[in-house]
Amino acid sequence: MIAIETIGQVAEHYDIAVVGAGPAGLAAAARAAELGLSVLLADENPAPGGQIYRAVTTTPVTPRAVLGEDYWKGGALVDRLRATNAAYAPGCTIWSVAPDEAGGFELGLSLGGQARLIAAGQVILATGAQERPFPIPGWTLPGVMTAGAAQIALKASGLVPSGRTVIAGCGPLLYLLAGQLAAAGANIVAVLDTTPRRNWLAAIAAFPDFLRSPYLAKGLKLMATARGKLPFKTGVTALAAEGSGKLTGVMVTRGGAAETIPCDALLLHQGVIPGINLANAAGCAQHFDTVQHCWTPTVDEWFASSIPGIAIAGDGAGIGGAESAALRGEIAALDAARRLGRLSEAERNAKAAPTKAELARSLRGRRFLDLLYRPAPQFLAPTADETIVCRCEEVTAGQIRDTARRLGVTGPNQMKAFLRCGMGPCQGRLCGPTVVELIAQERGASPEETGYYRLRPPVKPVTLAELAALPPTDAAVKAVVR
Repeated sequence: MIAIETIGQVAEHYDIAVVGAGPAGLAAAARAAELGLSVLLADENPAPGGQIYRAVTTTPVTPRAVLGEDYWKGGALVDRLRATNAAYAPGCTIWSVAPDEAGGFELGLSLGGQARLIAAGQVILATGAQERPFPIPGWTLPGVMTAGAAQIALKASGLVPSGRTVIAGCGPLLYLLAGQLAAAGANIVAVLDTTPRRNWLAAIAAFPDFLRSPYLAKGLKLMATARGKLPFKTGVTALAAEGSGKLTGVMVTRGGAAETIPCDALLLHQGVIPGINLANAAGCAQHFDTVQHCWTPTVDEWFASSIPGIAIAGDGAGIGGAESAALRGEIAALDAARRLGRLSEAERNAKAAPTKAELARSLRGRRFLDLLYRPAPQFLAPTADETIVCRCEEVTAGQIRDTARRLGVTGPNQMKAFLRCGMGPCQGRLCGPTVVELIAQERGASPEETGYYRLRPPVKPVTLAELAALPPTDAAVKAVVR
């Protein structure tokens, strides 16, 4: 049975370390353990599930219809892991991944207020997705949060926003969350869809595959449920949160006309993008995905990264959804087992063949969604100079444009030296994509030419007390200062 690890119980070495206990991480850890490998599954959350299956074993939301049947599928993944001998470390932060002298990897982790260094022969990063930054005027006001944050509160604590609630943005999650919150009793006064109408023209060529995909039935059901019960407004071209000291309303522009909708809570969502920070800091190659319009790790058909021994599974390697994430975790684990000598290449291929076929079916139609819900340029890079972009350091869009224009800054790493963008606690998660867009626009360059942050460990904040718990060795110093 799965062992829940404390800091003192974490072993010094594992065959495979899996980072993240969402669908990809759960499937990867279970498959690797079933093959007889020693496995550590480390996750920051107190319970398994990731974002899509968050708190699936502990949620106080018991009526199944509120969160939908797809949510409860996560329980089967957790049960599968529980039946193995994998080691599971909840509440554990992985802040460093680097090669070690033995040909494997050294991971820096914090658990229970203490830090440790452990070794692993192979690493599978299943860090999942994050919401794309959505910087609009007033988005730092109390009462404004991301749709994902509202979903966390609902799943983990059974909470919904109080008062009049507006949901704004684009993407399938907009419909899902609207339906979940409404079913849980939230007072949703408007759902504002920012999807550009011209996106339909770009996506139409991919529509035939979408018609044959599993997304079709789910999408139609979500849209029918949400649109049948909630007030939708489409064609939104500008948004601004209003209020002094707290949110009082949202100004909406549609068809050239503006109106203010009074509200007490505003939930923003502009799609999801891969969470790349740990892979970036580990040195894995990335590329700019022009369809999803985001930076994405470069992986092969087995989800192996540019660094031999590090695989990136699930939405952290490209957005595909929960079902495809679990399948990608399976495939990554099989290849890791082959690298460790537990499976031959022929055995790996035979075991992976049905999973790969199922993955292809699950991703059919994904391109249509990526093209349809690509954010509008004015939401990727805010037009109002006073809009805060870097929340950690309170840097505005105007400051970023001015620095790029007057000082000739060509990329986000230079920008750090002048404005400290990306140097706060989030390490660029909330500002990186927007900073790249702003610099690219100002220079007349592409985001790929502009580049992204070069991140170094520790990737997550580490306290002095945690560092003091590290053994006084050269390896410990290198893990923190590289």
